Amino acid sequence: MVSELTVAEATNRIYESLHADNADIDTHIANLKAALAQAGVKEAVFDPTKLVHSNRSGRKLMQAYFRQRGVTVTFAA
Repeated sequence: MVSELTVAEATNRIYESLHADNADIDTHIANLKAALAQAGVKEAVFDPTKLVHSNRSGRKLMQAYFRQRGVTVTFAA
């Protein structure tokens, strides 16, 4: 890895991936997980207005998918 990403950078890459039909999503989730660990943060917070599918089922699916990869997701109010 060339450089460590910040949580904000990793989160932005997740948004970009979601808007690009989930391109490289697993890589971005792994990078986010590493950034969270480095920052000592337990969960990733996403802005639902930046999601492709911001309805309840879309958010639940995202939480489940990320949880399977070791990242807890919450959504900003």
